[in-house]
Amino acid sequence: MNNLIDIQSQIEKLQKQAADIKIKEFQKTVQEIRAKMQAFGISLKDLQVGKAPRGNKAKVKVGESAKRIAAGTKKKSGTTVAVKYQGPNGESWSGRGLTPRWLASLVVQGRTKEEFAIKS
Repeated sequence: MNNLIDIQSQIEKLQKQAADIKIKEFQKTVQEIRAKMQAFGISLKDLQVGKAPRGNKAKVKVGESAKRIAAGTKKKSGTTVAVKYQGPNGESWSGRGLTPRWLASLVVQGRTKEEFAIKS
């Protein structure tokens, strides 16, 4: 087993075995998930991001944010920044963060960012 051809054939054989195991474990995992979904009454709609569990409300961990919620106050978000760039179709950008797609596509076309700067 010291030659390259033997090692490559062993790798190929092991990859086939791994693929077979993955298929078997995939089916088993799907069955387990379906069984748990049925046992708990979970639907696909419940799995959508941002959805709270049905029935009991989700409990909030007692901490700084929970205290703020109880007090009825919100955490201050970042400060508002003035718009520095205005696009041809009314788009705007403060100049912070990633360059927006509308401006990036115009720059690729040969225009400059300064052309869209708002003069104050």
